[in-house]
Amino acid sequence: MTDGIAFGGYRPGALAALIGLHMAYYAPQWGFGAAFEAKLAGDMGSFAARLDPSRDLFLTAWGPDGRLWGSITIDGIDGHDAAGSHLRWYIVADAARGRGLGAALMARAMAFVDGCGYRRCTLTTFAGLDAARALYERHGFALVAEETADPWSGTVGLQRFDRVRPPDAA
Repeated sequence: MTDGIAFGGYRPGALAALIGLHMAYYAPQWGFGAAFEAKLAGDMGSFAARLDPSRDLFLTAWGPDGRLWGSITIDGIDGHDAAGSHLRWYIVADAARGRGLGAALMARAMAFVDGCGYRRCTLTTFAGLDAARALYERHGFALVAEETADPWSGTVGLQRFDRVRPPDAA
């Protein structure tokens, strides 16, 4: 049910809108504040400055109202090895949840990962995001590491998930 959604890449204001989506969810739900927002802004700015469509994906989804409804990023430099990539900044706006947008974003991102030939895709998240975890696992991600605290608020434990393609996968 992604009718009316315009998928695209970067456009002016996309980074600010993406930071806004993250803060609209993570601040009230998890108590993340200025440290988290500053980290997002710095990391997204660095990524945008070096974005290379041959190795990176910055996928945005714009609703019929013209607002950013979701986004997902594949960072080809920030993978944890030469054959890897990093899934980053995956989020769907409250208004768009339950419409299949998250699944559509993830499917497009994993098609990009596979098309680039990345053998590994890593993501960092935290416990308690059950719907997201279920989606990650449906797309082949598995929990590989956990920490007890996060660098943004110290209140949630970090989790690392990896999706590893077998060597004989096309």
